Amino acid sequence: MRIAGIIPARYGSTRFPGKPLTLINGKTMIRRVYEQVMKASSIDFAIVATDDQRIIAEVENFGGRAAMTSTDHKSGTDRCAEVLESLEDEIDIVINIQGDEPFIDPGQIDQVAGLFQNPRVEIASLSSTIATEKELNNPNVVKLITGIDGRALYFSRLPIPYFRGEKAGINLDKHKYLKHIGIYAYRSETLRKIVKLEQGDLEKAESLEQLRWLENGFSIYLSHTNSESISIDSPEDLSKIINI
Repeated sequence: MRIAGIIPARYGSTRFPGKPLTLINGKTMIRRVYEQVMKASSIDFAIVATDDQRIIAEVENFGGRAAMTSTDHKSGTDRCAEVLESLEDEIDIVINIQGDEPFIDPGQIDQVAGLFQNPRVEIASLSSTIATEKELNNPNVVKLITGIDGRALYFSRLPIPYFRGEKAGINLDKHKYLKHIGIYAYRSETLRKIVKLEQGDLEKAESLEQLRWLENGFSIYLSHTNSESISIDSPEDLSKIINI
Protein backbone atom coordinates (compact mmCIF):
# COMPACT_ATOMS: atom_id res chain seq x y z
CA MET A 1 0.00 0.00 0.00
CA ARG A 2 1.18 3.49 -0.84
CA ILE A 3 0.29 5.96 1.91
CA ALA A 4 0.27 9.75 1.86
CA GLY A 5 0.27 11.84 5.02
CA ILE A 6 -1.67 15.04 4.30
CA ILE A 7 -1.54 17.92 6.79
CA PRO A 8 -4.36 20.47 6.34
CA ALA A 9 -3.18 23.89 7.57
CA ARG A 10 -5.26 27.06 7.29
CA TYR A 11 -3.70 30.45 7.96
CA GLY A 12 -6.94 32.07 9.06
CA SER A 13 -8.25 31.10 12.49
CA THR A 14 -10.78 32.93 14.63
CA ARG A 15 -9.00 32.07 17.87
CA PHE A 16 -5.41 31.99 16.62
CA PRO A 17 -4.66 33.66 13.24
CA GLY A 18 -1.40 32.51 11.63
CA LYS A 19 -1.19 29.52 13.94
CA PRO A 20 0.80 27.22 11.58
CA LEU A 21 3.63 29.76 11.41
CA THR A 22 3.88 30.27 15.17
CA LEU A 23 7.37 29.55 16.49
CA ILE A 24 7.84 26.84 19.10
CA ASN A 25 11.41 26.87 20.39
CA GLY A 26 12.81 28.09 17.08
CA LYS A 27 10.68 26.01 14.68
CA THR A 28 7.30 26.82 13.20
CA MET A 29 4.38 24.67 14.28
CA ILE A 30 3.81 23.36 10.76
CA ARG A 31 7.45 22.29 10.50
CA ARG A 32 7.21 20.37 13.77
CA VAL A 33 4.08 18.58 12.58
CA TYR A 34 5.69 17.76 9.23
CA GLU A 35 8.83 16.37 10.84
CA GLN A 36 6.81 14.17 13.20
CA VAL A 37 4.77 12.80 10.29
CA MET A 38 7.94 11.94 8.36
CA LYS A 39 9.13 9.83 11.31
CA ALA A 40 6.21 7.41 10.78
CA SER A 41 7.47 4.28 9.03
CA SER A 42 4.16 3.77 7.19
CA ILE A 43 4.24 7.13 5.36
CA ASP A 44 5.59 7.21 1.79
CA PHE A 45 5.50 11.01 1.69
CA ALA A 46 3.92 13.99 3.47
CA ILE A 47 2.34 17.10 2.00
CA VAL A 48 0.91 20.21 3.61
CA ALA A 49 -2.48 21.26 2.22
CA THR A 50 -2.98 24.97 2.77
CA ASP A 51 -4.85 28.04 1.53
CA ASP A 52 -2.08 30.57 2.09
CA GLN A 53 1.12 31.37 0.20
CA ARG A 54 2.97 32.19 3.43
CA ILE A 55 2.55 28.62 4.62
CA ILE A 56 3.64 27.31 1.20
CA ALA A 57 6.79 29.43 1.45
CA GLU A 58 7.62 28.18 4.95
CA VAL A 59 7.19 24.52 4.02
CA GLU A 60 9.34 24.88 0.93
CA ASN A 61 11.92 26.79 2.98
CA PHE A 62 12.52 23.79 5.27
CA GLY A 63 12.49 21.36 2.32
CA GLY A 64 8.95 20.05 2.68
CA ARG A 65 6.20 19.53 0.16
CA ALA A 66 3.06 21.69 0.03
CA ALA A 67 -0.01 22.24 -2.14
CA MET A 68 -2.30 25.23 -2.49
CA THR A 69 -5.99 24.42 -1.98
CA SER A 70 -9.28 26.29 -2.08
CA THR A 71 -10.21 28.77 0.65
CA ASP A 72 -13.79 27.46 0.58
CA HIS A 73 -13.24 24.08 2.23
CA LYS A 74 -15.24 23.47 5.39
CA SER A 75 -13.09 20.64 6.73
CA GLY A 76 -9.66 19.06 6.58
CA THR A 77 -11.27 16.08 4.87
CA ASP A 78 -12.32 18.26 1.94
CA ARG A 79 -8.82 19.75 1.73
CA CYS A 80 -7.26 16.27 1.71
CA ALA A 81 -9.56 15.20 -1.12
CA GLU A 82 -8.49 18.15 -3.29
CA VAL A 83 -4.83 17.28 -2.78
CA LEU A 84 -5.49 13.62 -3.57
CA GLU A 85 -6.96 14.56 -6.94
CA SER A 86 -3.94 16.74 -7.75
CA LEU A 87 -1.35 14.04 -7.09
CA GLU A 88 0.27 12.19 -9.94
CA ASP A 89 1.27 9.38 -7.59
CA GLU A 90 -1.09 6.42 -7.20
CA ILE A 91 -2.20 6.57 -3.56
CA ASP A 92 -4.01 3.77 -1.70
CA ILE A 93 -4.43 5.41 1.72
CA VAL A 94 -4.63 9.04 2.83
CA ILE A 95 -3.90 9.88 6.48
CA ASN A 96 -5.25 13.24 7.61
CA ILE A 97 -2.95 14.68 10.31
CA GLN A 98 -4.04 17.86 12.06
CA GLY A 99 -1.71 20.79 11.54
CA ASP A 100 -1.99 21.99 15.13
CA GLU A 101 -0.44 18.95 16.85
CA PRO A 102 3.31 19.70 16.78
CA PHE A 103 4.21 16.72 18.97
CA ILE A 104 2.01 14.04 17.47
CA ASP A 105 3.36 10.54 18.09
CA PRO A 106 4.53 8.95 14.80
CA GLY A 107 3.56 5.60 16.30
CA GLN A 108 -0.08 6.67 16.26
CA ILE A 109 0.15 7.36 12.54
CA ASP A 110 1.53 3.86 12.00
CA GLN A 111 -1.18 2.45 14.26
CA VAL A 112 -3.94 3.98 12.13
CA ALA A 113 -2.26 2.81 8.92
CA GLY A 114 -2.07 -0.72 10.29
CA LEU A 115 -5.87 -0.96 10.51
CA PHE A 116 -6.04 -1.18 6.71
CA GLN A 117 -4.65 -4.69 6.82
CA ASN A 118 -8.32 -5.49 7.41
CA PRO A 119 -10.01 -5.24 3.97
CA ARG A 120 -13.32 -4.22 5.58
CA VAL A 121 -11.83 -0.96 6.88
CA GLU A 122 -12.86 2.04 4.80
CA ILE A 123 -12.01 4.76 7.33
CA ALA A 124 -9.70 4.41 10.34
CA SER A 125 -9.07 6.42 13.49
CA LEU A 126 -8.03 6.14 17.15
CA SER A 127 -9.71 6.11 20.54
CA SER A 128 -8.50 6.52 24.10
CA THR A 129 -9.95 5.92 27.56
CA ILE A 130 -11.70 8.71 29.45
CA ALA A 131 -10.44 8.90 33.03
CA THR A 132 -12.47 11.69 34.67
CA GLU A 133 -16.08 12.83 34.84
CA LYS A 134 -14.95 16.34 33.90
CA GLU A 135 -13.62 15.06 30.60
CA LEU A 136 -16.65 12.82 30.11
CA ASN A 137 -19.02 15.77 30.49
CA ASN A 138 -16.98 18.12 28.28
CA PRO A 139 -18.85 18.54 24.95
CA ASN A 140 -15.56 19.35 23.22
CA VAL A 141 -14.34 15.81 24.01
CA VAL A 142 -16.02 13.55 21.47
CA LYS A 143 -17.21 10.25 22.90
CA LEU A 144 -17.81 7.03 20.96
CA ILE A 145 -18.96 3.45 21.21
CA THR A 146 -17.74 0.54 19.09
CA GLY A 147 -18.73 -3.01 18.33
CA ILE A 148 -16.63 -5.92 19.53
CA ASP A 149 -14.72 -5.79 16.23
CA GLY A 150 -13.65 -2.15 16.81
CA ARG A 151 -16.11 -0.71 14.30
CA ALA A 152 -17.64 2.59 15.37
CA LEU A 153 -21.34 2.50 16.16
CA TYR A 154 -21.79 6.15 17.13
CA PHE A 155 -19.97 9.34 18.10
CA SER A 156 -21.44 11.96 20.42
CA ARG A 157 -20.61 15.06 22.43
CA LEU A 158 -22.63 13.55 25.28
CA PRO A 159 -21.50 10.60 27.44
CA ILE A 160 -22.48 7.31 25.81
CA PRO A 161 -23.73 4.84 26.83
CA TYR A 162 -26.23 6.17 29.35
CA PHE A 163 -26.55 4.05 32.50
CA ARG A 164 -30.21 3.81 33.47
CA GLY A 165 -30.71 4.19 37.20
CA GLU A 166 -27.28 5.70 37.83
CA LYS A 167 -26.72 9.22 39.12
CA ALA A 168 -26.37 11.49 36.09
CA GLY A 169 -26.59 8.37 33.91
CA ILE A 170 -22.85 7.67 33.94
CA ASN A 171 -20.61 5.25 35.81
CA LEU A 172 -16.85 5.27 35.29
CA ASP A 173 -16.48 2.19 37.49
CA LYS A 174 -18.81 0.03 35.39
CA HIS A 175 -17.84 1.12 31.92
CA LYS A 176 -14.69 2.13 30.03
CA TYR A 177 -15.79 5.30 28.26
CA LEU A 178 -13.94 6.11 25.07
CA LYS A 179 -12.99 9.42 23.47
CA HIS A 180 -12.06 10.07 19.89
CA ILE A 181 -8.49 11.01 18.95
CA GLY A 182 -8.74 13.29 15.93
CA ILE A 183 -6.68 11.55 13.27
CA TYR A 184 -8.40 10.05 10.23
CA ALA A 185 -7.24 7.74 7.47
CA TYR A 186 -9.22 6.81 4.41
CA ARG A 187 -8.91 4.51 1.44
CA SER A 188 -8.57 6.79 -1.55
CA GLU A 189 -11.78 5.59 -3.19
CA THR A 190 -13.63 6.13 0.09
CA LEU A 191 -12.31 9.68 0.49
CA ARG A 192 -13.52 10.54 -3.01
CA LYS A 193 -17.00 9.30 -2.11
CA ILE A 194 -17.49 10.83 1.35
CA VAL A 195 -16.65 14.39 0.27
CA LYS A 196 -19.60 14.24 -2.14
CA LEU A 197 -22.12 13.41 0.60
CA GLU A 198 -24.65 15.94 1.85
CA GLN A 199 -24.88 16.75 5.54
CA GLY A 200 -27.39 14.58 7.40
CA ASP A 201 -29.49 15.21 10.49
CA LEU A 202 -26.99 13.50 12.81
CA GLU A 203 -24.07 15.65 11.71
CA LYS A 204 -26.19 18.81 11.95
CA ALA A 205 -27.25 17.88 15.48
CA GLU A 206 -23.81 17.01 16.88
CA SER A 207 -21.59 19.00 14.48
CA LEU A 208 -19.45 15.91 13.82
CA GLU A 209 -18.62 15.10 10.20
CA GLN A 210 -17.96 11.42 10.92
CA LEU A 211 -21.67 10.96 11.60
CA ARG A 212 -22.33 11.80 7.94
CA TRP A 213 -20.16 8.86 6.96
CA LEU A 214 -21.80 6.46 9.42
CA GLU A 215 -25.27 7.60 8.38
CA ASN A 216 -24.38 6.72 4.79
CA GLY A 217 -23.15 3.25 5.65
CA PHE A 218 -19.36 3.72 5.62
CA SER A 219 -17.36 1.73 8.17
CA ILE A 220 -15.04 3.49 10.63
CA TYR A 221 -12.71 1.23 12.60
CA LEU A 222 -10.78 2.38 15.65
CA SER A 223 -7.61 1.25 17.36
CA HIS A 224 -7.05 2.02 21.04
CA THR A 225 -4.11 4.18 22.09
CA ASN A 226 -2.72 5.27 25.44
CA SER A 227 -0.69 8.05 23.85
CA GLU A 228 -2.29 11.47 23.44
CA SER A 229 -1.05 14.49 21.55
CA ILE A 230 -1.67 18.10 22.51
CA SER A 231 -3.48 20.30 20.02
CA ILE A 232 -2.90 24.05 19.95
CA ASP A 233 -6.21 25.89 19.62
CA SER A 234 -5.29 29.23 21.18
CA PRO A 235 -2.29 31.33 22.27
CA GLU A 236 -2.99 30.13 25.81
CA ASP A 237 -2.49 26.52 24.71
CA LEU A 238 0.83 27.52 23.17
CA SER A 239 1.99 29.00 26.47
CA LYS A 240 1.17 25.75 28.26
CA ILE A 241 3.04 23.56 25.78
CA ILE A 242 6.15 25.81 25.86
CA ASN A 243 6.15 25.54 29.65
CA ILE A 244 5.97 21.75 29.37
